[in-house]
Amino acid sequence: MHRALNENIIDKYCDSIWIEKGLSKNTIISYSLDLKGLQSWLQSNNKNLMNCSESDLNSFLATKFDNGIAASSITRSLSSIKGFYNWLQFSGLIQINPSELIESPKVGRKLPINLSENDIDRLLDAPDCTTLRGKRDKTILELLYATGLRISELTNLELSQIDLKRGLIKILGKGGKERIVPIGETALDWVRDYLDNVRKDIINKNDNIYLFLSDKGTKLSRKLCWNFISSYSKQVLDNKYISPHSLRHAFATHLLNNGADLRSVQMLLGHSSLSTTQIYTHVAKERLIKFHNKFHPRG
Repeated sequence: MHRALNENIIDKYCDSIWIEKGLSKNTIISYSLDLKGLQSWLQSNNKNLMNCSESDLNSFLATKFDNGIAASSITRSLSSIKGFYNWLQFSGLIQINPSELIESPKVGRKLPINLSENDIDRLLDAPDCTTLRGKRDKTILELLYATGLRISELTNLELSQIDLKRGLIKILGKGGKERIVPIGETALDWVRDYLDNVRKDIINKNDNIYLFLSDKGTKLSRKLCWNFISSYSKQVLDNKYISPHSLRHAFATHLLNNGADLRSVQMLLGHSSLSTTQIYTHVAKERLIKFHNKFHPRG
């Protein structure tokens, strides 16, 4: 009974923040999983979400530390928990918020993996373009690097979002925020080739709305993209681990290295805060060094 009640409350909370904050489906799922993980742990200790204490929450977080969970993941989980208990208190469902005084673990800000332009060239040349799958993978890699899309934005990309004539993509990003991103001629040529010579041969439903499809003609999953990008990177980049997000990092860093301003990069990436984009300036050392050498009187 407690379990059903707790799950019902979690669902109500997730519905509430989805309506109020307009968060993405993936973010809502992450919050739900965090809270259900806490619920499961509490249940195993004869507690539930409505009667747990600050000590219980600290024990739950300590268990995560003991299991080797990264501080960044624990911080995200605690954020979900704090949001949930703030909502419970605001809704009058609890009097005391057990998470109120719990502090997040210190997390050092991770710098993006630095991929050189040569690294990118080697990665983009890795797929075997004599095969349909290779052409699809090549198009995906070109598009990720040309636009800086998040992997979820790419796999959810619909045909109607692409303007081939003007070379633009309309993206619905985090929190339902819309932005327009230029594709670039090279990536645009590959998208056209994919549409003309690949997609029509693998689609199994005439009404499939998504741009990128699996070998079975269904919507491409994020996991499949992760797998093939990781596989290509191991083949050509000396086993360096590359994720789809690494191409987003490279997109931003190389723009900055070649003179783009931070505000423009922020808009292209769909960051709500400039401080999020500023992490890429730590990687864009080449541009800063050239700038210093050119303009400083003792450069």
